[in-house]
Amino acid sequence: MPRINGNEIRPSNVLEHDGGLWVAVKVSHVKPGKGGAFAQVELKNLRDNRKLNERFRSEDKVERVRLDQKDQQFLFEADDMLTFMDSETFEQIALPADLLGDRRPFLQDGMVVTVEYYGEEALNVTLPQKVTCTIAETEPVVKGQTAANSYKPAILDNGVRITVPPFVGEGEAIIVNTETFEYVERA
Repeated sequence: MPRINGNEIRPSNVLEHDGGLWVAVKVSHVKPGKGGAFAQVELKNLRDNRKLNERFRSEDKVERVRLDQKDQQFLFEADDMLTFMDSETFEQIALPADLLGDRRPFLQDGMVVTVEYYGEEALNVTLPQKVTCTIAETEPVVKGQTAANSYKPAILDNGVRITVPPFVGEGEAIIVNTETFEYVERA
C-alpha cells in the first residue's frame, strides 16, 4: 500500500489509521506561528461511521488505501437491505440501507451506483451526483417574482425537503445534487 505524507492527505482519501479504515471528510492545513505546519483532518470510519479529528504533521506517514470501484445496478430493498447487481458478472450483493445515510431517498429503481470495495468487503455506495426528482409540493408560482430573488421550500416525490427557485411549480421534474441536496436546474 502506498504511504503518503500527512500534508498530502486530501478529502475523500481512504486511510488505514488506528487499525481501521477511515475516509478524510475535511482537511485544513494549519501553519501556527510556532512549531511546524500540520493538516487538521476530520476522518469518518468506513465500518462504523465514528468520527475522529486528527493532526498529521508533514513528516507523519500514513497508509493510503485504494478501494476497488464497481458499477452496480440497484434492484430492490427488503428488510433494510439494498440489493445491487454487478453489471458485468450479474452477481447480486445485499448491503445495509444505512450505508447511504441521508442520501437513501435519492436511490431509484434501476439506478447505477458505484460500490467501493476493500478486498471483498463493500464499504461505500456513491450515487450519481445529479438525479431527476419531481416536486410533490411547493408554494404556487408567483408571477413577476424573479429567479434571483429568493428560494422557497419544496418537498420532492421521495420525501426530501429542499429549496427551489420561485418559478418552479408542483409536478415539475427537476435535477437535484445528491451531495449538497440542492436544486440544480429544471429537467
